[in-house]
Amino acid sequence: MNIHSISTQPFTDQKPGTSGLRKQVPVFQQRHYLENFVQSIFDSLEGYQGQTLVLGGDGRYYNRQAIQIILKMAAANGFGRVLVGQGGIMSTPAVSCVIRKHQAFGGIILSASHNPGGPEGDFGIKYNISNGGPAPEKVTSAIYDRSKAIEGYKIIEAADRDLDKLGSSQLGTMTVEVIDSVADYAQLMESLFDFDRISELLSSGKFRACMDSMHAVTGPYTHAILQQRLRAPAGTVINGTPLEDFGGGHPDPNLVYARDLVEILYKENGPDFGAASDGDGDRNMILGRKFFVTPSDSLAVLAANAKLVPGYSAGLAGVARSMPTSQAVDRVAAQIGIDCYETPTGWKFFGNLLDAGKATLCGEESFGTSSNHVREKDGLWAVLFWLNILAVKQQSVEQIVKEFWQTYGRNYYSRHDYEGVETDPANTLMANLRSKMSDLKGQKFGEYEVEYSDDFSYTDPIDGSISQKQGIRIGFTDGSRIVYRLSGTGTKGATLRLYLESYEPDSANHDKDPQQALASLITIADEVAQIRTLTGRDKPTVIT
Repeated sequence: MNIHSISTQPFTDQKPGTSGLRKQVPVFQQRHYLENFVQSIFDSLEGYQGQTLVLGGDGRYYNRQAIQIILKMAAANGFGRVLVGQGGIMSTPAVSCVIRKHQAFGGIILSASHNPGGPEGDFGIKYNISNGGPAPEKVTSAIYDRSKAIEGYKIIEAADRDLDKLGSSQLGTMTVEVIDSVADYAQLMESLFDFDRISELLSSGKFRACMDSMHAVTGPYTHAILQQRLRAPAGTVINGTPLEDFGGGHPDPNLVYARDLVEILYKENGPDFGAASDGDGDRNMILGRKFFVTPSDSLAVLAANAKLVPGYSAGLAGVARSMPTSQAVDRVAAQIGIDCYETPTGWKFFGNLLDAGKATLCGEESFGTSSNHVREKDGLWAVLFWLNILAVKQQSVEQIVKEFWQTYGRNYYSRHDYEGVETDPANTLMANLRSKMSDLKGQKFGEYEVEYSDDFSYTDPIDGSISQKQGIRIGFTDGSRIVYRLSGTGTKGATLRLYLESYEPDSANHDKDPQQALASLITIADEVAQIRTLTGRDKPTVIT
């Protein structure tokens, strides 16, 4: 095996965010850039020699080239086997599934999730550990520290592997096994859900569904599972062919970027059920006919109906949500007598709770929901969970959600995203808010009185680790909340996220438009943070 040791110098911008390292494609295409980061991952690990690595991505531009580089570096660094998805394709939850099933040492996922793709679009890379979940902060910190001091990387000289043909080949002393990207994941889904009942629903001719894969990674999964195994009619899956630029679209399953699906579901006599997934398949949006289900409500509805689903019929150990996610699921947990954990944003914070058996279902308001079956968000899993509930209850999506509100009350909730804000004004806004925190308690803003204000800090109940400055919260005496965060998932400027929540127990008041119900809080949020003044934006980029 001809191993080359290539001299290099550190890049200063390789600090992983909440979901790995994300940059624009031309940044990753710089000489040594990807190689430096991959070597920094390997140098930060111990005991992987001879072990199995899982490798796959969402099919975006530069995915195939990056896989060839990583394979040659894995061989040079001593891995014994790499399981790589056919065509270089593997959804993020499927990578987690394969790591866990095959007891792999870890995995590398190539994705920038819901960010746009193409030659000038975004690219990303992250490392997942042996439980199938994203690397915790102690690992990503070690990777970053190594990237600042790296002087070289190892790579073998060899021909590229054929990623499209299933089977094994040798790359030096390492085995490269190209696997069916869908098989292991589909088997896991069938163990959790009543496929026969869902199939009866989808093939009955009385129920119509539409699944928008947004020309992203879930296309092969939805075709194989929904249309083949579950007998949904041809055409149920739209935009089902993965493309390097996602067909020129923005693979983010929300009301703005999944416009094709929204228009279909809001037509007269539209389908009964609609869903969309994102670039790497870990997010989901759920729609009924002319009815949008917020991700927060979706998590709560799944928790409230979990016993209807075979894989969860024994009950839930607990639930967990990210701090900005609405408190709807908290009310479910309280009623059925289980714990509800509030964590920072970032799926890695759920890993310890899931591993310790403290939580079964987890969710984030950013269209991510999952359970202890893997250690990642799982968009198609959420779709199948909903379909299983619909098959059992024989109600519409709207009826199920409104029945939930009748029982638990409605948490009016919305997220306002200000994307691509200049970094300095965004940081100034957050700094100004932090300086006000100690003085807000007791202040009145119209009918609202501040009960507490803080910068959310989380102490992990399993390992005791502390995460600070995770979002600024302003809570009011009636249970309403305003939350401000700067997101770490973009590659240009900063994304300011504003979260608004108000609880309404009276079912007579459950039919308001969320923006109308939250209008006073929206005004207060701008008044306190001076969003318009500091960002120059008179409205959000996206409202969900």
